[in-house]
Amino acid sequence: MKTPYLANEIENADFDNPCALGYIGIVKKCPAMPFNRLKEERMNHKNWVFLVFFLVIFVAFLAPSCAKKDLKTESTMSEEEARRQAEEEARRRELERQAAIREESLKEDEIRAEGERMQSANEIFENDDVFFEFDSASLSAEAQEVLRAKEEWLRDNPSARVLIEGHCDERGTNEYNLALGDRRAYSAKAFLADLGIDDARLSIISYGEEQPLDSRASEEAWAKNRRAHFVIK
Repeated sequence: MKTPYLANEIENADFDNPCALGYIGIVKKCPAMPFNRLKEERMNHKNWVFLVFFLVIFVAFLAPSCAKKDLKTESTMSEEEARRQAEEEARRRELERQAAIREESLKEDEIRAEGERMQSANEIFENDDVFFEFDSASLSAEAQEVLRAKEEWLRDNPSARVLIEGHCDERGTNEYNLALGDRRAYSAKAFLADLGIDDARLSIISYGEEQPLDSRASEEAWAKNRRAHFVIK
């Protein structure tokens, strides 16, 4: 049984110094192997403590780095998502702008086409004269067809008002041709009124032989001059 003194000496012994061990009388009594094993166990304990300390330090440095990396990754993803959304929004706005331009262009084309159509219809209405036989204010079948076409235009343009001009060729006196031109204009107006056009929209005037369409003295020219001409007011 070890005395307290001997136990204390063994506990504090310098195992690297055989003289110290001999001093306490242990070398002679016990083999050196148990002391070497105790020394090795202490060294292993120190190594384990050092290893654990190193691991703690390593984890302490690694954890913030990983956290920063995660934050950086999330920030990068967030920036990329924001950029992607901004690009999509810009693309959508550009498509809307182009669609608006196309729509506006189509509207302009439609307005232009409608204007051209109306202009063409107006020109046809005015330029398509009603012609008469010599010294007559009666309406031929051909003249009535022309007036029916004018009646359609008047219905399509309910706000339009029209002046009907009566014209004659150069044969006859001025007074007679003025009266004949008046009868021709009235004949055209009465026919349109019978078709349902408000006669308040129709006014007449006679120019007799004063405004010939063809100034030549020939049957062809005289036939062109015997007419009722329409003017949109």
